[in-house]
Amino acid sequence: MSSRHSAQHGFTLVELMVVIAIIGFASAAVVLSIPDPRGRLVDDADRFAARLAAARDNAVIEAQPVAIWVSPSAYGFERYRDGVWTQSEDKPFRTTSWRSGTRAQVGGEKGRIMLRFDSTGIPTQAARIVLERDGEAMPVTLDGAGRVRVGG
Repeated sequence: MSSRHSAQHGFTLVELMVVIAIIGFASAAVVLSIPDPRGRLVDDADRFAARLAAARDNAVIEAQPVAIWVSPSAYGFERYRDGVWTQSEDKPFRTTSWRSGTRAQVGGEKGRIMLRFDSTGIPTQAARIVLERDGEAMPVTLDGAGRVRVGG
């Protein structure tokens, strides 16, 4: 008696190609979803704009002038108390360095610009600060009424 064994061992070429294609699509999706460890430039701009608006609001709430200085590598806050401008060390208003690779384009003397809000939240000047990283640019604009805007 002869026994016929019709057993297939292994996979066909088509099955292997389908599996490889699925693995390729899955790995591409994973790689594309991994965020840049430095964050996006727009995140830096949004964070800076929020702090600028918070400084304006703080000037109104405390009825005291508040200033923010911006340099290519960092920004910080100052308060006007007892006739003197002093560096703020309160948590939301501490000096903050830009993230790695981010630079701010600022005019002003010594590569630094000073923006001041009076006790009504009105800035002493309008300003446009452009954050740059890897050839990308994102402007943050402060208008004469104290409104802060991110983007063109």
